[in-house]
Amino acid sequence: MFSKSCEYAIKAMIFVAQKSKDQSRVSVKDIAKSTDAPEHFIAKIMQELGRKRLVHSVKGPNGGFYMDETDLKNSISDIVKAMDGDKIYTDCVLGLKACSEKNPCPVHFEYKEIKKNLIKMIENNTIGDFNEKLDSGKFFLKNQ
Repeated sequence: MFSKSCEYAIKAMIFVAQKSKDQSRVSVKDIAKSTDAPEHFIAKIMQELGRKRLVHSVKGPNGGFYMDETDLKNSISDIVKAMDGDKIYTDCVLGLKACSEKNPCPVHFEYKEIKKNLIKMIENNTIGDFNEKLDSGKFFLKNQ
């Protein structure tokens, strides 16, 4: 449903939000380790998210990535759009270019409801919401 870079971006942003609670900054190395992602890949992802103003960064020995209260209000869909564009809203789940209501693929109508719920979830949940879920101790971000 999401590209690999989008999956890593969502996990990275939630991790940075967790670490930003005490005004800490997080290095690319720490983000990569905590999200089980290649460091060079995370560096590119975080650079892109910074360009899109979804996360802040500071260079130097005490630098790293961090989020402020405003950043925590960004929806998950903001991250998805930054990484994957509007594909989730428009693309066929099977990757067919001509799939539409008038010319549906075999799963078009069944997937339509799933897609609607997925879009609702990413638009109605913020980074802060996911941060609170992790704080509850009932959820996790990294494979054990």
